[in-house]
Amino acid sequence: MNLKKLDLHGLKHHEVPIRVENFVLLNQQSLPLEIVCGKSQKMIDIVTDVLDQIDCENYIIKDFGSVVVRKI
Repeated sequence: MNLKKLDLHGLKHHEVPIRVENFVLLNQQSLPLEIVCGKSQKMIDIVTDVLDQIDCENYIIKDFGSVVVRKI
């Protein structure tokens, strides 16, 4: 399966919330979606906070530094 991806490498922490929210909401018809965070726990926390704020029902954190959104 070829997932739509948002790669957050190179972004500053303050840029992440709006990018993640827009990506998820604009691509919700193409689930699952992958958000590549890298190994930064802070970046993963920012992404999961945004997903919680937009009431994302199902996502998983992969151990290789990405979050997969399975249901909104």
